[in-house]
Amino acid sequence: MPTGAIGLAFYRLAKTYLLGNESVVLLALFLGGVILIAFEVLHREPERAVADVKSITYLQAIVIGFFQAVAIIPGVSRSGATIVGGLAVGLNRETIVEFSFLLAVPTMIAATGLDLVKNASSFSAGQSGALAVGFAAAFIVAMLSIKFLLAYVRTRTFIAFGVYRIIAAALFFMLVG
Repeated sequence: MPTGAIGLAFYRLAKTYLLGNESVVLLALFLGGVILIAFEVLHREPERAVADVKSITYLQAIVIGFFQAVAIIPGVSRSGATIVGGLAVGLNRETIVEFSFLLAVPTMIAATGLDLVKNASSFSAGQSGALAVGFAAAFIVAMLSIKFLLAYVRTRTFIAFGVYRIIAAALFFMLVG
């Protein structure tokens, strides 16, 4: 709900000023990497961290939704934002990774639906098949990603993802800067 409300409120701003702005993407990539590394270094999982998606409180879910809403900024990782948010409110790693991917479903459907409604005149009937194939491919990749990330977080931190974001920002800066 927070993501939907914020997305609707800032839709025009994001479409006009943020999407396609290489500086915004580069800065978000770089800062996201720094924040992820700093968070991992400073964060300590509580002894009684929430270990099951069914045990997440409404307040925790709303706070995580606000973290997710930051991802309307291009270059901000939606899953990275929700993972940091979930860890910050006391979820364990596996639980927030699972919840993060569950949150993606309504968010992606809502964002895609809004964009389709607002831009319906730009699509031809022939493009609906390509859209369906893209949706199916994204769903399959998401399922594989969940399996990989759940296995990964059992034994590792997210520092490698932070380093990856910083390197990607530097490489993109060299290409577009």
